Amino acid sequence: MYYHENTVIYLNGEWVKAKDAKVDLFSQTLHYGYGVFEGLRSYATPDGPHIFKAGKHFERLLESSKKLRLNIPYSVAQLVELSYRLLKKNNLNDTYIRPLVYGGQNMALHPSRQVNFMMAAWEWEKYHRNSQLDVEISDYRRPNPLSCHIDSKLVGQYTSAILASAAARAKGFDEALLLDADGYIAQAPGANFFYEKNEVLYTPPEGNILPGITRAIIIDYALELGYKVEEKLFKPADLHQADAAFFTGTATEVSGIRSIDGKRFKLEWEDTIGYSLFLMYRQRVMNKEIQNFNLV
Repeated sequence: MYYHENTVIYLNGEWVKAKDAKVDLFSQTLHYGYGVFEGLRSYATPDGPHIFKAGKHFERLLESSKKLRLNIPYSVAQLVELSYRLLKKNNLNDTYIRPLVYGGQNMALHPSRQVNFMMAAWEWEKYHRNSQLDVEISDYRRPNPLSCHIDSKLVGQYTSAILASAAARAKGFDEALLLDADGYIAQAPGANFFYEKNEVLYTPPEGNILPGITRAIIIDYALELGYKVEEKLFKPADLHQADAAFFTGTATEVSGIRSIDGKRFKLEWEDTIGYSLFLMYRQRVMNKEIQNFNLV
């Protein structure tokens, strides 16, 4: 699914076939989840593949790596250039790109001296293929911000996300919605959350969420269209009178939510602000207008 016989990845300064790549079984990341990653999307345009907001993603990768003391010897510009070379070597256009920074051999609980960097790409459809999601508010919580850098894409903190998603799907839901440590709505396992009420959009503030790059784009689009956006804390009960809701993320893009805990929202997806933003997002990343955005 993610690679085939001729797939090429970038690993520690070399281009190697994915099938031949080796990872140390005593890697600190494998045992303790000590690493950082990013997710980027490339879209086919009349001028060739363009990686949406590549610079923003690689800036966050380097900032996250620095926070974990897993420094890699690359600049943002170098990483952007490598990502385009990766696409060319694999003859990919519409694709998902995954850079990963991970530790070397070290069973001690202090940062590994060896730091590894890998980047791969594969064809991956929109993560939530169904635009009408049935969502469960999970019993699992987002990590406490005092326990780790939850504003970064840390490998280990996705354990609770996997468990929350698996539990929700076992009950027949499409996805989970996690609360923060204080019981406020936070985000989905891999996406940010918005709800709509009386033509105003509400989304959790930074602090207990990953402040997603797509989240910021959607806020800008909503303001451009003249809608009001409020970043505020809210509890599950606040969603009872909501008109609609949706998720945003690089892999998710913009995905509408039909119901939460079995309670359907008032508006049909096609009649919501979220749907208008979904159309705006897709049009701008797929067509020539993409060139109006900062791609690097």
